[in-house]
Amino acid sequence: MRVAILGGTGPFGRALARRLVEAGDEVTIGSRHAERARVTAEELGARGARNEDAIGRAELVVLSVDADAALATARSLRHLLTDTPLLSVASRLEFAGGQAFPVPDTKSLAERISEELDVPVVAGLHSLAAGKLSAGRPDEDVLVCGSRDHDEAKQLSLELAGKVVAGRAVDAGPLAVARALEGMTAVLVNVNRRYKVHAGISITGLS
Repeated sequence: MRVAILGGTGPFGRALARRLVEAGDEVTIGSRHAERARVTAEELGARGARNEDAIGRAELVVLSVDADAALATARSLRHLLTDTPLLSVASRLEFAGGQAFPVPDTKSLAERISEELDVPVVAGLHSLAAGKLSAGRPDEDVLVCGSRDHDEAKQLSLELAGKVVAGRAVDAGPLAVARALEGMTAVLVNVNRRYKVHAGISITGLS
């Protein structure tokens, strides 16, 4: 698969790129700074480019910038995202008293991004920690959601997700479910802090 990872020089983007290159995919690391993208890409065996140029021939674009920059980044690249579906992986969180909270919003970040673009938007990978992903394929499941009208985009995202974990890529339903998936990040952050672990998700009952 040809994948462009926007914000690919950050911890999660680098980890995702590492696993996809390992799986044999053609990966382009995107960044606001071309030189930073080039250096990171050389380390990982990928291609590097500015975000605007990374989209190119990609079959799937992964928006891996920080959550507070995700909406603005999507908006700025709208004129280039005309055919290629986008996978949103970020979660907006608030922190207070040493604990993480989901942002009180009626819509997920992925839904907000979808409103800005004319291409299918899928959400997923929110339960994956960058550190674990960088070290190898985590032995856990990963959840992906997206509109039934965008089945091809969801299938591409599920295919990508299945390559980076040792568990399963699970279809969690429509894009509105991203509200729960993004909130799950806060759950895992709090569990990890409380128990000093690196928790993940495993779905029981699936054959």
